[in-house]
Amino acid sequence: MSLIQQIHQGPKQQPPRMVLYGIEGIGKSTTASQAPNAVFIPTEEGLDQIDCASFPLATKFDDVIKSIDALINEKHEYQTVVIDSLDWLERLVWDRLCREYGVSSIEKVDGGYARGYTHALTHWRTILSGLDVLRKDRSMCVICLAHAKVETFSDPEVGAYDRFSPRLHKHANAVITEWADAVLFATRKVITRTEDTGFNRTRTLASGLGKDGGERILRCVGSPACVAKNRFGLPAELPLSWYALMEAMTQADTPTSNQTAKHKH
Repeated sequence: MSLIQQIHQGPKQQPPRMVLYGIEGIGKSTTASQAPNAVFIPTEEGLDQIDCASFPLATKFDDVIKSIDALINEKHEYQTVVIDSLDWLERLVWDRLCREYGVSSIEKVDGGYARGYTHALTHWRTILSGLDVLRKDRSMCVICLAHAKVETFSDPEVGAYDRFSPRLHKHANAVITEWADAVLFATRKVITRTEDTGFNRTRTLASGLGKDGGERILRCVGSPACVAKNRFGLPAELPLSWYALMEAMTQADTPTSNQTAKHKH
């Protein structure tokens, strides 16, 4: 078959690769457990109260690789793989590098000067390549969970401001964010109002919190407040629910399909 004959036209229907990150206790693992036939690869404790299938807790980088290889090579009926979580997996990556170089800290790997963080990308790409094989060859949806951190982002147009992002080193964050089809931020919706307290003073009050601290939502589009993106044409905000997410993905038109429709007219 010639290279021209291998050209593909139109959207490709493949399972999504998602990064779902959020604040503590927001329900990331619970949401991921609602995905079809999900199996977790845990790198941290916290699944005891969730009804889900999971591999033994990974305490070494190789444990994660073995779990992915088992899903690639062995017979099973799982349709979704969940890494829980990326930030704890990053510690396993760093531990692996420290053992390889015989040092006590990622900062000392290969003589220091941040070389350890660069070398870590090789191990991250090994993980992502394995997940891509599961997606392509086993038709598995991939969900990677992570905790959130607040970072200062320097925007050349408006200056520096704080925003939420996955709790990863910036090099790993860049690679994983680019790889993912969707990076979704789970948080609570809080409405604030300013109240005059007299003597030229004001105070800001939060409302709409409810019993559990506020409506749980997914931010699907990036903003100054958080890192987020998607390739599915999702709205900026959705309820934090796997079913709401899948319904929105089903209804949304991807940019590629929109372009195809325009060419047909």
